[in-house]
Amino acid sequence: MKGADFIQKVAVIGSGVMGAQIAAHVANAGYPVYLFDIVPDGAADRNQLANAALERLQKMDPAPLMSKKAARLMMPANLTDDVMKLGECDWIIEAIVENVAIKRDLYKKVDAYRKPGSVVSSNTSTIPLQQLLEGQSERFAADFLITHFFNPPRYLRLLELVVGPRTRKDAAENIAYFCDIKLGKGVVPCHDTPGFIANRIGTYFMQAAINATFEHGLTVEEADAVAGAPMGIPKTGVFGLLDLIGLDLMPLISKSFLATLPADDYYRRIYRQPALFDKMIADGYTGRKGKGGFYKLEKTETGKQKRVLNLITGDYGDESKGKIPTLDNAGKDLKKLCESSDKFGKFATDILAQTLCYTASLVPQIADDIVAIDTAMRLGYNWKFGPFELIDKLGVGWLCDQIKASGRAVPPLLEACQGSFYTINDGQPQYMKTDGRYATVPVPQGVLLLADVKRRQKPMLKNGSAQLWNLGGGVACFEMTTKMNTFDPDVFKLLNETIDKIETEWRDWKGLVIYSDGEHFSAGANLGLAMFAINLAHWPLLENFIAEGQKTFRRLRFAPFPTVAATSGLALGGGCEITLHCSAVQAHAETYMGLVEVGVGIIPGWGGCVQMLRRAVAGKKFGGPIPPIAEAFETISLAKTGKSAFEAREYGYLQNHDAITMNRDRLLFDAKQKVVSLSEGYHPPKEISFRLPGKAGKAALQLALQVFRLQGKASAHDVKIGEALATVMTGDDTTPFVELTEGQLIELERREFMALVKDPLTWDRINHMLNTGKPLRN
Repeated sequence: MKGADFIQKVAVIGSGVMGAQIAAHVANAGYPVYLFDIVPDGAADRNQLANAALERLQKMDPAPLMSKKAARLMMPANLTDDVMKLGECDWIIEAIVENVAIKRDLYKKVDAYRKPGSVVSSNTSTIPLQQLLEGQSERFAADFLITHFFNPPRYLRLLELVVGPRTRKDAAENIAYFCDIKLGKGVVPCHDTPGFIANRIGTYFMQAAINATFEHGLTVEEADAVAGAPMGIPKTGVFGLLDLIGLDLMPLISKSFLATLPADDYYRRIYRQPALFDKMIADGYTGRKGKGGFYKLEKTETGKQKRVLNLITGDYGDESKGKIPTLDNAGKDLKKLCESSDKFGKFATDILAQTLCYTASLVPQIADDIVAIDTAMRLGYNWKFGPFELIDKLGVGWLCDQIKASGRAVPPLLEACQGSFYTINDGQPQYMKTDGRYATVPVPQGVLLLADVKRRQKPMLKNGSAQLWNLGGGVACFEMTTKMNTFDPDVFKLLNETIDKIETEWRDWKGLVIYSDGEHFSAGANLGLAMFAINLAHWPLLENFIAEGQKTFRRLRFAPFPTVAATSGLALGGGCEITLHCSAVQAHAETYMGLVEVGVGIIPGWGGCVQMLRRAVAGKKFGGPIPPIAEAFETISLAKTGKSAFEAREYGYLQNHDAITMNRDRLLFDAKQKVVSLSEGYHPPKEISFRLPGKAGKAALQLALQVFRLQGKASAHDVKIGEALATVMTGDDTTPFVELTEGQLIELERREFMALVKDPLTWDRINHMLNTGKPLRN
């Protein structure tokens, strides 16, 4: 058995922050998992620690669980009464305190009770594998490896995998396969060195940035602004990240590194702990988990106000609203930023030159190749570019000049690079190996990247808002290219042209995937375009936009070939509606899906109401069932949003035949395979008719709206929106004895939409969303 087949049950030992969240993510994947801990002295509940951890998981934000149902797969246990249960498990993950002696004692206990062939791994972030195995049996060593998850495990994709010389090859392969396919991890093989890859480089970068902030006289906000988005690093930058992870953890991480790093490692030269940091830790200012950190929120009469620490005085001051001209002038040109002669340019050059030089000196010590290092930093620290990708942006020659100017030796890997670390050869991305030769960047089986497709071909169809690609095997891919993949008339135009082509000229094609390589599937309609029409009172233009969307989505639904929406990130409003019309959805687990139109004062206008109604009454007999209609009404009127693909299924946005992909890199391949499987003997659905309750049903829904109004949970405009929705969901002036077609309900949906969009209170909601990105409940 391999990977997913080999593992049927998991145990996690250690119910702290990491252990509990690792167990939660195993449960997210649908596997039963024991969460073990010790029995506290004198505890009445012998599973007190594990039970407390399970309760915390339910309340955490962001949520570690993708669905509340996943919690049912998590079972509390203790190492005294339940140790025999380890024998049921195929994979046992240790996530206890970073103390090598305590870990070794635990391993001996685990080895005595585990079943033959089970795999044991440690989540250690600092202790080398060879040290952990001292004193362990040969059998244990053959089944042992390190699986270092990043916190939080649900959201950070990196898993660093370290194997020893005695580790069974199939044990490592099985765990890597399971973590990739079932847990959605980017598995990066690492050498058995201190801090492995990401923390080794990330910690150095943080220390270099802290030092440079003081040396160049930057403020907290200035340092985060420069060492953030301009470098492709999350906007938390340096000090915001310290607040996030906890300032008190940094001395512990540094202590571990100083105890294990080679004597000549450059981290030893740059390490220093400012006295201000020690005082902050002593006073409880450790970051978000403490009284505050480099940033803190203070309550005022007008709400909460962000305050920022002054690194010189140690006092908090008001947040700065001013921009940094150097960043504006540089734009997205990182090298231009570094070449600026002011303190911001010198700061950027200082930390990048130090970090990139250090990173280059670590190959092949910490990893076999640069691809592993770049992948680790992108997936573990959410860097947009890995270190060697950054070097290519800045230029190898430029970096070598900076290193020489600082008095450091140029690492051999940089000297061996005569051009760039990455190149494209015959449409294939290649990377430079340690010997200076180039090799193709490996792509795992079952991974299909649209970026790779684009390098090898030109689009089959294209306009300013969308393009069509050939995925091979008779499957096409429709990609939106607008900001946040919002819908505009050109998107509909190209989608209609695509449907026309496959229906007529490309009849041998199997079907269509709707997908984007970007972070989000679609944020819905282009609200700016809608507001433009509203400002001109050009109602025919707006109604035509809505009608065109309805017509296009209906064409998708009844197309003679299968259509599959491959979703990830946001699939909101119109982005959700298009999925409701597709033959199937292949959703990445981290899909945030919902019909959220009420937040901008309207109802779904591209068939979303009708499709949710269709799903609600599917299979119901004569009489227009109020409870299913009421459930669908509630889902739309409350703008319920699934915060994972699993929650989206619970809300009815996904159906049982829709599938979920855990690994984002595998989404497009899975969607393509879905099209291929559906294409065999495919027949489009038939249009159905509805028997709806009419005014009697609407009265029941109106009563619920008035209750919300009296409870202060809904404004008068919310009630008006709800009544428009109720009109559509109950069929308006009909009775259960009359059959209504989908087409009739589509017209009713559009009529109610247009009535709402002419209301000034709706205009306020749309403007507020455009200006703030947040809904207005006026």
